[in-house]
This record gives sequence, C-alpha cells and structure tokens, in this order.
Amino acid sequence: MLGAIIGDIAGSIYEGNPIKTKEFPFFGGYCSFTDDSVCTVAVADILLHDLRPAETMQQWCRRYPGRGYGGNFGMWIYAEPPEPYNSYGNGAAMRVSPAAFLNRDNLDAALSASDKVTEITHNHLEGMKGARATTHAIWLAFQGENAANIREIITSEYSYDLTQTVDEIRPSYFFDITCQDTVPQAITCALESVSYEDAVRNAISLGGDADTLAAIAGPIAEALHGIPNDLKAHTEDLYLTDAPDILEVMQEMYHFR
Repeated sequence: MLGAIIGDIAGSIYEGNPIKTKEFPFFGGYCSFTDDSVCTVAVADILLHDLRPAETMQQWCRRYPGRGYGGNFGMWIYAEPPEPYNSYGNGAAMRVSPAAFLNRDNLDAALSASDKVTEITHNHLEGMKGARATTHAIWLAFQGENAANIREIITSEYSYDLTQTVDEIRPSYFFDITCQDTVPQAITCALESVSYEDAVRNAISLGGDADTLAAIAGPIAEALHGIPNDLKAHTEDLYLTDAPDILEVMQEMYHFR
C-alpha cells in the first residue's frame, strides 16, 4: 500500500509533463499525493473494516476533492446512488494493492477482495482483469516468487504481453489511461527493477500516466524488494502530515501484518 502512495507522490508532477529518462529528482518540485493515494487508502479502509465499498470510496474522495479524479469517476463520487459505469480505466489497478497485502495467505481471497472494490466502478472485463492482474502480481511477489516466474504466471493467466523491456517500451509509449495499456507496462517496470526506487523510476520514465504507472508498479516492487525506512519516513513527514486519517489507516494496515 505504501508502495502505491510513494509511487503516486513521486509521479504526481510528471503526469502532465512526461519525461523519458530515469534521471530525475525522486521527489521533485511540487509533488503531492493524488486521487491514486486517496483511492488506495479507501480500499484499505473498506477491506480492514468490512465497510460498504461504494459509499466508503465516495466518502474518502469527497473528503479530498481536487486530487485529479477522472471525469466519469469524478461524477460518480457524487452520484446517488453510486452505480458502476463499465470503466476499463487504469484507476481499477492503481488502488487495489491492499487486496493483496491483507490476503497474503490466500490468493482466492485476494482476488475476491480485488473484485469487491473494483466492480463498484470499473466493472468492464478489462477493468476487472487489470485489477486482478495487479493483485495477483503483488501476491506472487509476497510469496517469494522471482520476476521470471511472476511474468510467466501473469502472462498465462491474463494474456498480457510482458515480453518487452522497459527500454523497448519507452520510445513509443504515450499517455494512456486504459488498463490494457497501463497494467502490463507497470508490471514490467516492477519486474525489471533492482530496488523499490528503481521500479518507480522505470514507471515514471515511460512518459505516460506517471503517477498511476508508479502507483501500480510501486506495490509490486514493495513486495519484491521492500521500501527503505528513510524513504518511508520522508514520505510520511513531508507529504502526509496534513492527512492524519491517511496515516491512521496506513498504520493500522501495517500493524495488521
């Protein structure tokens, strides 16, 4: 979960200003958490406390307006009653990491949790698939599977093409908000990484939907490599001090494990 939030913050200033290099200040300019972090925390809250998914997601997003919510999702936040809208946007995948984190001992439970928090909005087959593939990749990383095995399993289960390297993807990649053209690339960024930070740099360097790519790659890399304590502390102290409710859910999440 923290892997998604840090990735989101690091990528936040590059969403509208894409870069094609891994050489950049990790927390540059006016970084801040976006809708990716808010939705991830909402998912954690839902799963930790068995809350009503749609209503709880709305409550969290209303609490943090103006964080970059997409058009359809932005309207859904205030819809009464909230109904799914057949989305296959990459928002399905960027928020789902708590499903794997809280169900490390049971893949079926992790995937069921993924479905529970995804179908409230992104109930298109590709949206559900993107969330499941992300959850599955994180779950496999927590089991100690190596990158090659994770790549093979995700390719087999979800028919994603994971054959390209980050360097091969980067030159022709562009901003895309679909699961189909975000999730495979983000998974590749994590699987090719040598550290948590390297995975986030891979994701941002593609020059696409930077914060979301990093929010998907980040929790996979967190499960693969862990996150350095100084990076955790820096994130909490500099970017989350004005969000005590987010910190509270994070602390409960990690204490749970």
